[in-house]
Amino acid sequence: MGQSVAMFDFASDLSRFSPLHLPQDRVLKNRVVVPPMASGTADADGKVTERTVEHYRRLAESGAGLVFVEYTYVDQSGKSEAAQLGIQTQGHLSGLRQIAEELRTAGALPAIQLTHAGGKTERDLVGDAMMGPSAVPVPVKDRALEAPRSMDAVDLARWRSAFVAGAMRAHAAGFAMIELHAAHGYGLNQWLSPLTNRRMDEYGGSFANRTRLLIEIVFAIRSAVPDLLLSVRMPGQDFLEGGLSAEEGARLAALLERSGVDLIDVSSGIGGWRRPGDRKGEGYLVPEARRIQDVVSVPVIGVGGIESGEYIDEALRDRSLSLAAVGRAILRDPSLWRRRNLACA
Repeated sequence: MGQSVAMFDFASDLSRFSPLHLPQDRVLKNRVVVPPMASGTADADGKVTERTVEHYRRLAESGAGLVFVEYTYVDQSGKSEAAQLGIQTQGHLSGLRQIAEELRTAGALPAIQLTHAGGKTERDLVGDAMMGPSAVPVPVKDRALEAPRSMDAVDLARWRSAFVAGAMRAHAAGFAMIELHAAHGYGLNQWLSPLTNRRMDEYGGSFANRTRLLIEIVFAIRSAVPDLLLSVRMPGQDFLEGGLSAEEGARLAALLERSGVDLIDVSSGIGGWRRPGDRKGEGYLVPEARRIQDVVSVPVIGVGGIESGEYIDEALRDRSLSLAAVGRAILRDPSLWRRRNLACA
């Protein structure tokens, strides 16, 4: 089980510059995170290209202590974009190893997010392999998706083995941390949400049943690669009526901590990445992070339009989060963001 760190990391002088100690003797040099953001630079087989390497070399110029490589599919059936990175074969490791080394050389802890799209994909990407917990279309804001087929026991075993194999490959490629993507409406989020999981077996219905597959995968990865740090990107809530509630989000975070997760990355749920209509300014999903940081002792990443070092310092001091993800502001100009916000680091 992951070492508790948040309890002694909160202090009155905490700031974006403060290091964070993680299990496995890993240390983040500061509290800034580059979150996983799709680059659309992979080749048709999901392999790293020179554009991909250059993209992450550039992001590392931000000075962030933790840099996540974008969502990377663990099985061909889980692909959701034409130029998405994959990690489903040994042949993908060479390019991924190069990215991990670039990030480490820049002083960042190299991490990579693993995903399966579930029903949040299209037939022309995965053929007849579209699958999800139930034959229910995944709600997205910009188009109507086809309903996937409901998964059977063979499919469940395929997902479990694919995530474990992906974690093992990530470790072999030199990544210190993986993150399971269980948010933004992708496959694992579909199992968590009552809107997309309408099963009547041991994987559907109750909270315990809807979280079962995710927890099984966490335990399997922990057993297979015990020295790999493990993060889960989870929804604070679904923000859709009838979806995963804020109370269930807090219960899920506590369950993940008990299951041995080292870090919890709190984002949005089944409707995808979106700003709730009543949330303004920086940190529009930080209230969800704070709710979860209050019930767990592992570090929590807060997200949602965070741009400035000053905001990060404030959020750290009031215990809303342990780490702050800065996405679009860093993507625009990593070096400029560093000069303005981490110049003293």
